[in-house]
Amino acid sequence: MPIIHLPARCDRAAAQALLPELQAALGSGPLQIDASATQQVGQAMLQVLLSARRTGEGAQITPSPELRHTARQAGLEVALFDRSEA
Repeated sequence: MPIIHLPARCDRAAAQALLPELQAALGSGPLQIDASATQQVGQAMLQVLLSARRTGEGAQITPSPELRHTARQAGLEVALFDRSEA
């Protein structure tokens, strides 16, 4: 299972840089996204993560507390994370 590690700052530039890696990895089975070190998350990264969850076999995201908080504020917590992680 491919693992992609997100940076501490997940802004628009990080989302754009990550997109090709995500697109390549999504075709090769289940994908793990490790966001445990993420401290700041922008709307563009939330959109990329949501797309990764809904594409192919879907991605499993390991969130940091900051990512979980931002997703909750945006109304995306249920869509981004497995219920067992809640």
